[in-house]
Amino acid sequence: MVTDRIPLFPLGATLFPGLVLPLNVFEERYRALVADLLALPEDAPRRFGVVAIKNGQEVAPTGQDGRADGAAAGLGDDPLAALHGVGCIADATGIAARDDGSYELVATGLLRFKLLSLDVSGTYLTAEIEEVPEDPGGGAGAGALASQVTRVFGTYQKRLAGARERTLAPGQEFPDDPTVLSYLVAAALIAETPVKQALLEEPDSASRLAAELRLLRRETAVIEKLPSLPAVDLTSQPISAN
Repeated sequence: MVTDRIPLFPLGATLFPGLVLPLNVFEERYRALVADLLALPEDAPRRFGVVAIKNGQEVAPTGQDGRADGAAAGLGDDPLAALHGVGCIADATGIAARDDGSYELVATGLLRFKLLSLDVSGTYLTAEIEEVPEDPGGGAGAGALASQVTRVFGTYQKRLAGARERTLAPGQEFPDDPTVLSYLVAAALIAETPVKQALLEEPDSASRLAAELRLLRRETAVIEKLPSLPAVDLTSQPISAN
């Protein structure tokens, strides 16, 4: 296994390999993280880790108990326990500085990692991580499951669009690679962070697709019976894995 030490950006959301996540960077600790990424040589990868918060706050609290300042602000007295154990290595593919010193950043997910330890002594968190390679899996086979997920996901989108009186964008295409499809569907599902995190942590692509198939069938049935749902944007535009 490949281990590394990288800057860490805890979030209230899950990032998947191959998907993009726009970030609004305004806290001082994360401004310092981005400044250090920008200081790297032009041809050096600007990599950092995105990990979902299990118990804690994304933004540093003020006047509250627990760790209220420093690199681990908002994560309580045991920051490692406050974070999920699996995250996604990201590449800062786009960084735009604002006049007030904050940044707009686009994070592109690269691959999963297991969180081994944290260093809270600096301005921002750094972590020792172990890369988690993607296994296509066996059993029913990722390819066969991908075909089923594609079909059921199409029905899910149509039901979701109908519930919101929206129209699906024409000509949507799905990736042929089962692993890429598994992450795309995981990101597109309207679900809470623990559900998405569980999909990220599935041991292989086949297991993830099987879990998504169960979720899609259940959610599609629920949408049909309970059409009053929160507005979403995923049904009104093509999905891009980027």
